[in-house]
Amino acid sequence: MYDKYNRRINYLRISVTDRCNLRCVYCMPEGGVPMLKHEEILNFEEILNVAKAAVGKGVDKIRITGGEPLVRKGIIDLVRMIGGIEGIADFSMTTNAILLEQYAEELKKAGLHRVNISLDTMDAERFNQITRGGDIQKVFAGIEAAKKAGLEPIKINCVIKNNEQEPDAVDVAKYCKENGLHVRFITEMDLEKGEFSIVHGGSGGDCGNCNRIRLTANGMIKPCLFSDIQYSVRELG
Repeated sequence: MYDKYNRRINYLRISVTDRCNLRCVYCMPEGGVPMLKHEEILNFEEILNVAKAAVGKGVDKIRITGGEPLVRKGIIDLVRMIGGIEGIADFSMTTNAILLEQYAEELKKAGLHRVNISLDTMDAERFNQITRGGDIQKVFAGIEAAKKAGLEPIKINCVIKNNEQEPDAVDVAKYCKENGLHVRFITEMDLEKGEFSIVHGGSGGDCGNCNRIRLTANGMIKPCLFSDIQYSVRELG
């Protein structure tokens, strides 16, 4: 599948929920954001149908995202459904890892290949401040559970303000090196202005070589988070 710029689109990112069990300061205001109604969110069959159609068009890489995907009720069942589609070479999930210790083994058995985990600091107090209440020890436990389950390679997403030499970024990089993890630095986005940067250590943010499409939790197909172009899979179906 190719777009009008002759870029091969083979990567589908599926947001399964707009809910999250953290309230990171760079992600949402302190009071939160309006949540989608239950009936607006795609059910598992709808998500599976889109995934099958995408694979039929040449997509071979799928990532489950959110919000926080592990708060979606029945997420193991959905992973098993998608994992059963023939033709997927890379099946991953982005998570904050707060619930990963509980689900890692089941995710692996259901067919998930690997995980990306968000970690912006090694300091427990600062982590609590950034996430507005998160427990960093649960993240560490989730990482260990993912390693034990074989959800590897494990990639760590670390949000930075300006560069990789910031104290928190240096500490996260050291932890990753010592624990066999792959670190990627993501410059904090300005969602209002639509400003973002290329991911250091990854391929995100490189528009010229973008190979992905996105399915939002309420069923909109989008070429980019910052694009106004979107199509409802419910209307198209």
